[in-house]
Amino acid sequence: MSRSPQPARMLALATAGFMTGFWAWALLGPLGPTLREDLGLSSFQQSLVVAVPVVVGSLGRIPVGALTDRVGARRMFPLVCALTILPVLYLGHLADSFAEFLIGGFFLGLGGTTFAVGVPFVNAWYPPERRGLALGIFGIGTGGTAVSAFTTVQLADAVDRSFPFTLVAGILAVYAVTAHFLLRDHPARAVPGGSLLARTTATMRMPTAWQLAFLYAVGFGGFVAFSVYLPTYLTTAYDLGRSDASLRTAGFVVLAVAARPVGGWLSDRFHPTPVLIGAYAAITALALLASLQLALMPFGTLAFLGMAAALGTASGAVFALVARVVPAGQVGSVTGLVGAAGGLGGFFPPLVMGAVYSVSDDYTWGYLLLALIAAAACAFTATVIRRHALPPDVRGRGA
Repeated sequence: MSRSPQPARMLALATAGFMTGFWAWALLGPLGPTLREDLGLSSFQQSLVVAVPVVVGSLGRIPVGALTDRVGARRMFPLVCALTILPVLYLGHLADSFAEFLIGGFFLGLGGTTFAVGVPFVNAWYPPERRGLALGIFGIGTGGTAVSAFTTVQLADAVDRSFPFTLVAGILAVYAVTAHFLLRDHPARAVPGGSLLARTTATMRMPTAWQLAFLYAVGFGGFVAFSVYLPTYLTTAYDLGRSDASLRTAGFVVLAVAARPVGGWLSDRFHPTPVLIGAYAAITALALLASLQLALMPFGTLAFLGMAAALGTASGAVFALVARVVPAGQVGSVTGLVGAAGGLGGFFPPLVMGAVYSVSDDYTWGYLLLALIAAAACAFTATVIRRHALPPDVRGRGA
């Protein structure tokens, strides 16, 4: 299988679908400051508008992951991308109030569920010793948020506010058709029995699944939180223009995305546990540095870029650990739970940052909370995960 070009083609198609879904999922984040002005939103309302797609896309991964285990990604990828077209067009052409953007954002969350479709799909196409890197490459699809950050405000300013949504809807349609004809599930993929409810319940009872969920909530959740809220933070705390803040956020996202396959590769070469310990220790230190709100050049920028690299590395290492400890037939279900935790980990920080700033005109406590949680994840990995992580010779048997 490793000599065949088929796994590489399937990985490329899955990554493209993931990136397209995430591009749609992240459309509202860069427009947060614009929506605040146009709709007269408070800081908290603005945070809520950009955070709602995150929480819906996160929780939606649980049933979508379980469905992917059962019916396969060949059906799920085209279906999810086609359905995401509807809220994208609604938000771009019809929504015109706080309530309407909340409703549209709720359904836009569907784009974020593509993650739970792709992980079990890629996992089935690669042998255990190569899954960390393969899943890390698939994770490059999170760069859809970078594409959104780079293009949404610029396209809205150059054409009109609806144009980015029209463009993304067209790309989703093209991908849905392409995936329908070209995507193929692995012939030997494990298909679990039982109902969706029974399999989801079984996943919820797995201690390993909850441990992985916590680790991913810190790593990927931190990435999501920064990709969503960093434009607002930079315009408020540093008085940057909206376009400048969006481009700097895109740089943060690109580095985090690039670090994800590095985390997977390091985990294949060594083990996910030491990679995670190092990444969480770095996040702790850099969050403390960011809490000081130093000048952007050079220390503030270095703190944010270092945090991006550490968050991306941690995200890649967590799913390398998933590939080691979760049975093949349960990867989709566990991915749904773990992915949901990652998205929810990104949902609350923007709300907290917006609420804290509304009360105190200060962001310090938000960064201190991140440092505390990252330190807890580091300690948890060094103790519980280190003791219970399975060795390579029993990767396929689960926990």
